[in-house]
Amino acid sequence: MECAGKGSGTRCLGPARKRCGRCGAVSYCSASHQISHWKVHRGECERLEQQMKNLDLLNDFPFTFSEESTVQISEKQESRCSFLRKRGIHQVGLWVCECRCGASVTSFGNSRLESDTWNLSNILCPCRGPSSPIAKALCSWKDYYEWRCIPLESPVSLLLHWPLTVYHAIQLAGLGSLTSEISKLCIHYLGPEKELLQLAVFGELRALFPGVFVQIELIGPAVPHHRDGDKIDLHSYAHCIEQDCDCRYKNENTSRSIGHTSSAVTLQLHRGYYHDRFLDISKDSLPHLVIAPNAGIAAYASWLPTIELIKEINVPAVFSDYCEEACNLAACCINAVTNQPPRLPIQLNPFRQPMVVEDSPLHLPCYSNCFLFAM
Repeated sequence: MECAGKGSGTRCLGPARKRCGRCGAVSYCSASHQISHWKVHRGECERLEQQMKNLDLLNDFPFTFSEESTVQISEKQESRCSFLRKRGIHQVGLWVCECRCGASVTSFGNSRLESDTWNLSNILCPCRGPSSPIAKALCSWKDYYEWRCIPLESPVSLLLHWPLTVYHAIQLAGLGSLTSEISKLCIHYLGPEKELLQLAVFGELRALFPGVFVQIELIGPAVPHHRDGDKIDLHSYAHCIEQDCDCRYKNENTSRSIGHTSSAVTLQLHRGYYHDRFLDISKDSLPHLVIAPNAGIAAYASWLPTIELIKEINVPAVFSDYCEEACNLAACCINAVTNQPPRLPIQLNPFRQPMVVEDSPLHLPCYSNCFLFAM
């Protein structure tokens, strides 16, 4: 935990062990730093106090491992590494960047995809198509696991929060009914980072939107120069670890290709900022949805021209972030640019990643894709 008053003029005097007595969300190294930081913290203290009251709600997941992946990691009884190691998925396949000792986005190399394998048995992962169509909109991880016939001990939600957040964003934007009327769904996906090492999980959108060709343009500065323009067709679901499972034979292999249109999900990579690349990407038509997972809008000035562009093209845009406070700050930035409140208020994402972020700057638990709002 970092001192909230760090950088306020004087050097920190030690570990940040003195918590704010009112909100309990931030800590300080000393009383002097707490006093000097009050002029900043005063405007957020009451808001953070209310957010701290929602701890149990944030940690509420239906999985058998929920206590371990939330409270125990927050209290350092467990770590992300130990959690993954116990399940035989530490630093392997799609899981390589799910802990601090794993790969970074700079590892996104020349291979077709870094991995298309769950490294789990077929009982624990969605390696084949669903046994039945979605009867009604999925509203929770429990709904999804029941539909896909996956036991609640399976950790696949730790990766599937990416496509399930896309699915939920489409429902929030009012596009759910549209997917039954159109043959192609175009999504502009802003700021991918870790996802670049987990692209195979987006194959699950085939099951979530059957009969719809899903085209996702992934745009961001983390896309390596040598992958700019790459097109990846996902012809199958990510595979299980079983060598004799029919998921390896019933589906074509996932591959990078040019000109193929047979896949239900196509990803195309673009290096750069959205406002710089938009005209190149949208020559033919506008997207149905813009989504920016874990956006960090308040932290990066480069978002401002992108927000202006999204306002101009008037396309539904959904943003997520690691905690409610980050969304509050983002909404304020967007309001300053657009003079409009969020189109959809800040709300908890039922498909947030069910493993807490380690070493959060706040005592609030943070989760990938934790809260959503829209403009």
